[in-house]
Amino acid sequence: MSTTVDPYAAVDQGGRFLSRINPLAKLLAPIPVMIALVFVRDLGTPLAFLAVAYLLLLLGSRIATRTLILLGVALPLAVVILGLGMAFWTDPTAVTDRTPALSLGAWSLTWGAIGAGFATSLRLAAIVALAFIGGLTTSGSDLVRASVQHLRVPYRVGYTALAAFRFVPRFGYELDIIRQAHRVRGAGGGRGPIAAVRRWSGYLVPLLAGAIRHAERVALAMDARAFGAFPERTERHLVPWRAHDTVFVLLFWIVSVVIFVLLHPWTL
Repeated sequence: MSTTVDPYAAVDQGGRFLSRINPLAKLLAPIPVMIALVFVRDLGTPLAFLAVAYLLLLLGSRIATRTLILLGVALPLAVVILGLGMAFWTDPTAVTDRTPALSLGAWSLTWGAIGAGFATSLRLAAIVALAFIGGLTTSGSDLVRASVQHLRVPYRVGYTALAAFRFVPRFGYELDIIRQAHRVRGAGGGRGPIAAVRRWSGYLVPLLAGAIRHAERVALAMDARAFGAFPERTERHLVPWRAHDTVFVLLFWIVSVVIFVLLHPWTL
């Protein structure tokens, strides 16, 4: 018995629940909060949204080692460095708490400046972490398909952008091949900055030639499929908006409103 597969059926992405949420829902939910965080000045509000973003990422997605390092090491380290840097740049006369935390002669670093610096760094970190909800759990192809299907983005624009995105891994592959070929021929040897510049300059011409050849093949393939000949095209893979996408957006907004109401950061 043969089984007929619907070519227009939705793609089952597998994974945890964030991978099954529509990419547009993962953009729509945090965007209002990201805009509102620009205007808050306290420490508690960005910390709360950092916790929300981390909780969603840890429970709703499969965390790779690189992502775990990004969330557990790189982002907290960036908060500390940026917070201390902003504290040194903060005008000590513009803060309320002028108690010195560090003094060097006539100069002093106040606790109010440290609080202002870390409020800024935490605010930026919270915005970045909220962007990671969609960025780390969504593929570029699904985002393009969802934009074309639901936002009515012209498919000529969407799939041209998707073809451009796919050039990047292709360039990486060809660069690796070119490097191996140079090593086999013994070209570009030596150490130091001059040798590195000479070595990289030798990669440019073959990489550019490979890019042109790849672009020609992609253009011919798109022409063979009558790309751009009609106002609309059928979709092989659907990225539907389901009921759980609406529930996700509404729950995220409700939690966000509760956080803002409880912490009321604009009354400071």
